[in-house]
Amino acid sequence: MDFNLMSVLSLIIGFFVGIGIILIVNSIKNTKNENKANKLIEDAKREADKHKRDSLMELKEESFKLKQETDREIKEKKAELKENENRLLQREASLDKREEILQKKDNNLDEKENNLLAKQKEIQEKELKMDELLKQELEELEKIAKFSKEKAHDLIMKRVESEMSKEIVEYIKEQEQQAKLEAHEKAKQIIVSSMERYAEDVASEQTVSTIDLPNDEMKGRLIGREGRNIRTIESVTGVDLIIDDTPEAIVISSFDPLRREIAKITIETLIKDGRIHPARIEEVYDKVSKDINTKITEVGSQTLYDLGLGKMEPELINLVGKLKYRSSYGQNALKHSIEVANLTGLMAQELGENVALAKRAGLLHDIGKSIDFEIEGSHVEIGADLARKYHEDEVVINAIESHHGDKDANSVISVLVEIADTLSAARPGARNDTMDNYMKRLSQLEEIGNSFPGVEKTFAMQAGREIRVMVKPEEIDDAASYKMARDIKEKIESEMQYPGTIKINVIRETRAIEEAK
Repeated sequence: MDFNLMSVLSLIIGFFVGIGIILIVNSIKNTKNENKANKLIEDAKREADKHKRDSLMELKEESFKLKQETDREIKEKKAELKENENRLLQREASLDKREEILQKKDNNLDEKENNLLAKQKEIQEKELKMDELLKQELEELEKIAKFSKEKAHDLIMKRVESEMSKEIVEYIKEQEQQAKLEAHEKAKQIIVSSMERYAEDVASEQTVSTIDLPNDEMKGRLIGREGRNIRTIESVTGVDLIIDDTPEAIVISSFDPLRREIAKITIETLIKDGRIHPARIEEVYDKVSKDINTKITEVGSQTLYDLGLGKMEPELINLVGKLKYRSSYGQNALKHSIEVANLTGLMAQELGENVALAKRAGLLHDIGKSIDFEIEGSHVEIGADLARKYHEDEVVINAIESHHGDKDANSVISVLVEIADTLSAARPGARNDTMDNYMKRLSQLEEIGNSFPGVEKTFAMQAGREIRVMVKPEEIDDAASYKMARDIKEKIESEMQYPGTIKINVIRETRAIEEAK
């Protein structure tokens, strides 16, 4: 019992002692932690104080620097203001001086103006006195001469006019002759230079084409049984086939080069193919016609490229290509148009005109001939309508309308086209004409001239390119001679067919000249 009590007491005592020890230990730990915390706080305070001192030092240094910078800027501003103030003072002083000088000048000008006014008044007074003296002298002279001033003036002017009028007329006439001579010489130089620079061989168009046959048997096959093949070829192509005694040859005759070319290619294709009968002939003809149309477009495009011309409507290009298969008096229409385009371009270059536009007008001047057999009307009217339809330049349209004199030329290029057309058509070898036609034309020209009343004699000159009509002066006056020239021109144009132009000279005391184109 006592032992248990002691054990319990020992346990209780040990428990309290343990608790005390724990408390003591905890107290010691808390004390250490508190000391550490205090130490940390003190260290932090010291560190904060240090940072505070450093920040204050930096702030003081920055403030000092800022103050120095501000003081320096203030000093500079003060110096600048001082300098500006000095400048203003100098300017003010300068302005004062200028004002003083201007004031002096103003005073001088006022003084001079007063002097001028005084002198002007003095001069006016003198002029009045002079006018009065002159008036008195004129009155005295008129009394002495018994002739008024107006009458004297009129008499002198009439005498001067009478003496100078003849000299003026002679001078004007001399200058006109000189100008005409110089213009004529200049024109000849330009034309000759253009002809020298453009050289093209003359190739006449023929109205027949010859096809060589491999043998006479092929000739018989072309004729066919009872001539059915040759009749089919002639009816389809529109040409005449001449089969004579010439061995191994057949001749195609037609005045239409396009038809002749299509027929020639058709027959050559049939000969190579060997199959010759009416159905095959029509088939080959259709194919050749399509190929020729393609070739026509290619020829037109190549012509534009060779001449260096710009864009053109496709339909118009096709018409240009068609000119290759048209001819006039044996002269190929396309070659003639190209020649006119080149000559017009060369002359336009000499005169400083638009070369491209001149070439375009020259190329298209006969474009109406490409379809004049399809549409009713002259090639001039057809060509002008085509040019308008495809929106060509007004200069080109006028060149087409005026190159045969149907309308007046309103531009230099139109005149150049007319000249180039005449050169190309009239040069030796360019166009064919038989002797019979030549003699007939000369006789017809003289008959037309002699058919008018008051005509004494008519002479055809220069191979039919000029006629001279001698009239009776007592029956035909100057005004009537001009009318007769135009009447003869109109009659020639309406009754005759001729290449180029014909000049009509009606000769009396003066010469009235017209050209039938």
